[in-house]
Amino acid sequence: MVGQLRSVVLDCPNPSELASFYEELLGAERLPGDDDTWVVIVTGGTRIAFQLAPEYQPPTFPDPRGSQQFHLDVLVEDVEEAEPKVLELGAKLVSKDNDDTFRVYTDPVGHPFCLMWLS
Repeated sequence: MVGQLRSVVLDCPNPSELASFYEELLGAERLPGDDDTWVVIVTGGTRIAFQLAPEYQPPTFPDPRGSQQFHLDVLVEDVEEAEPKVLELGAKLVSKDNDDTFRVYTDPVGHPFCLMWLS
């Protein structure tokens, strides 16, 4: 082993606002010490950090030229109950899976994530 994963870091135009979205989505807790350029939340022992990127451009999803780079998978018990909540928080529905085991959304600044459930 070389090291351990400390944080997943998302570039964004406003770290505090995007952190608030993910706090609500994941039931996460914000760590003290944030500022205008860096905010960290923790959920289930996993750190997600939000870093100011003044020239941020959202990813294109789906991108016909290639990969989406990364996305987050969020496990839910009932997607029909979870979907209205994420949409109210500012997410946008991108697509529904044909085998009905996940749905793809983007967060308020365009990062893709999936709601997944056991069918």
